[in-house]
Amino acid sequence: MSFRREKFVPKGGPDGGDGGRGGNVTVVADSGDTTLSAYRHRRRFRAQHGRPGEAGNRRGGDGADVLLHVPPGTLVRDGDEVIADLFAPGMRVVAVRGGRGGRGNARFATSTRQAPRAAELGQPGEQRRMRLELKLIADAGLVGLPNAGKSTLLAALTGAHPKIAAYPFTTLHPNLGVVQTEDGRTVVLADVPGLIAGAHQGAGLGIDFLRHVERTRMLVHVVDASAGVDAARAALRTVLEELGAFSPALAARPTLIAFNKLDVPAAAETADMLLHDHPGSHRISAARGDGLGDLIAALVTMAGQARAPEPLTATEPDDATHRVYRHRPRRAAAPLVTREDGAYRVSEPSIERAVQMTDLDNSDAVTRLHRRLQRAGVDDALSAAGCVDGDTVRIAGEEFTYVDGGLAP
Repeated sequence: MSFRREKFVPKGGPDGGDGGRGGNVTVVADSGDTTLSAYRHRRRFRAQHGRPGEAGNRRGGDGADVLLHVPPGTLVRDGDEVIADLFAPGMRVVAVRGGRGGRGNARFATSTRQAPRAAELGQPGEQRRMRLELKLIADAGLVGLPNAGKSTLLAALTGAHPKIAAYPFTTLHPNLGVVQTEDGRTVVLADVPGLIAGAHQGAGLGIDFLRHVERTRMLVHVVDASAGVDAARAALRTVLEELGAFSPALAARPTLIAFNKLDVPAAAETADMLLHDHPGSHRISAARGDGLGDLIAALVTMAGQARAPEPLTATEPDDATHRVYRHRPRRAAAPLVTREDGAYRVSEPSIERAVQMTDLDNSDAVTRLHRRLQRAGVDDALSAAGCVDGDTVRIAGEEFTYVDGGLAP
């Protein structure tokens, strides 16, 4: 609230400027990030407040936004509600909005009220507890039956140190490793729990596993060649059937097949026989290091091709540039009055917002609020709910006393 005071300008009138908008919290998919580890220790973020308005009808500056960078493929959730699915680099969503600035007293001047002594407070910004869920955890996922040698292969290719043992489901949680070539190219690999028959229905650790590889760009199918030709073929068939049952798109993902454990004498003969059925496959020994150079070269080449951007289709709109508009009725809904701990609670977003933006220490602002609540039907709704003189009424964290058919702070 301000009035123009200047020499030789009598009755300068109100000149209080509006406050600035509060900053937003925006989540951005950034291809430079591969994990959500940046949010392991810091989990509370606050955008900047808007600046107050000033004399001379000067508007306050807007608060700075906060950008939260996440890997592409991140789901932003609020409870069970999916706020956004940031599946492509550059996509963003305003997850929490800042409140608008309050209006200065210059905005309330009229022909009959030329010196208003009331101004609005800023609207409180939103608060939200969000959950970030990363579905795209790697460029390539290692798939196969338990004990096929996936963890050993991850360790040999990336230097990771997963738990390795000769019993089913040694791997209980995804392990990540980065393959880096001499020319600086990198591929992120994920070793996840092995598949068994019925995994798409939750058998073993199947559902958890399949969710992790659902968005990997390619798959590396690791097969234990030491078990014999029939067992290797059955392993290939089981894994493909489970992938297809969970998601046909997952079964159609670009795949490299690696026949592992050539350090076992009988495995080399099995791999040679299976190469005729699956040309382009690789014979490797993760434990001894045989054939890993060729596998890395093929892995990097296929991953680079899988990263190439695809043209947008009707089912994948460019959400990064599209806006969604929702209808908001101009007239406020009838206020809802409920009983609460011996008091009455008035619930309606526009009414609550009006109370939050009113300076209750300013008599002119309170008078204006009372007129607004009366026009919105608050007094009538309270009377119909049985409110009598002396009862406490709560609106948006503030308490009022019901007196003579109206509210008093």
